[in-house]
Amino acid sequence: MFQSNYLFTSESVAEGHPDKVCDRISDAVVDTFLAADPQARVACETLATTNRIVLAGEVRGPSTITSDVLEQVARDAVKGIGYEQDGFHHANCAVDIYLHSQSSDIAMGVDAAGNKDEGAGDQGIMFGYAVDETPELMPAPIVYAHRILRDMATARHQGIRPEFAPDAKSQVTLRYENGRPVGAASVVVSTQHVESASQEDIRRLVRPFVEAVLPEGWMPPEDEFYVNPTGRFVIGGPDGDCGLTGRKIIVDTYGGAAPHGGGAFSGKDPTKVDRSAAYAARYLAKNVVAAGLATRCLIQLSYAIGVSKPLSVYVETYGTGKISEAAISDALQGLMNLSPRGIREHLHLNRPIYARTAAYGHFGREAEADGGFSWERCDLVDPLRNLLP
Repeated sequence: MFQSNYLFTSESVAEGHPDKVCDRISDAVVDTFLAADPQARVACETLATTNRIVLAGEVRGPSTITSDVLEQVARDAVKGIGYEQDGFHHANCAVDIYLHSQSSDIAMGVDAAGNKDEGAGDQGIMFGYAVDETPELMPAPIVYAHRILRDMATARHQGIRPEFAPDAKSQVTLRYENGRPVGAASVVVSTQHVESASQEDIRRLVRPFVEAVLPEGWMPPEDEFYVNPTGRFVIGGPDGDCGLTGRKIIVDTYGGAAPHGGGAFSGKDPTKVDRSAAYAARYLAKNVVAAGLATRCLIQLSYAIGVSKPLSVYVETYGTGKISEAAISDALQGLMNLSPRGIREHLHLNRPIYARTAAYGHFGREAEADGGFSWERCDLVDPLRNLLP
């Protein structure tokens, strides 16, 4: 039995959060390799701290992508976020690069050869989820938490709100009645700011962004609206806290409303099923809900390293399905080849489309003309609707 009346909370972090700085750099490295060679292999981890960036991992790609090229990629990513602070500046920070060739043992299991199809880059479980709470078919708390920070960042980049600095976090707690969101119980926004701005100034400047995102009448009580509750947030980003790639996986997905398999996305090329199969699972779950087969759908995929076919395709509709989960699973496997190669080809993932995913969520975004966020398409709706009785 699921609760029908409850509070549920999700958080988001802005592009200037130290971990998101690292995600952005790692994904910019992926894009650089894929732009030069769509079959390149990348597993890039980034660490960022006070005026220092460290890249480490394994790659296989064109020799033209040198350490000098990658250093500039990292600096450009930091500049794009907007860091020009004494403790973290795109032009002055040290950049150390420790990327080496992909393990031949891994390559042997993953590469196609003879009659062997390309295998998964690692073992693991991946989840996809969709729910009809929002037009994006995403859980409402994470949608609103992302949108608040994205709008604030847009205003900062446009010079409308120069008081804001790049690092920020949000947290939205919604009240659910009969299983549906009906209002905000509390909202927390912490944003880095210029030294001259007071806590009262920042509260006044943040409020319109929250009011614009939440549905009318959903603002929490005044004493449950928290802005920079510590009182001051001038030192931020990697100067305030060390960042690492892949530490915000719940922010990246469903805000805790659905399981996560454990693997991070950023810094990985699409042969890695941590990334590509999680995108495929979201794509399938979203199409199930968009087709009206269920109002809520969870899909789990599992893989073994070096093996092309998924070991399992699990579907859960939480009692909202119009047909059986087994029938949905069979139908989805008939509509999409869920091997690593099949996923990449179906969703056209071998493109430089990943830096844009590094902040404000990998899901619930608009599919883009160049193939970005292709996993948000709803192009399986018609054949799935044919399954309805």
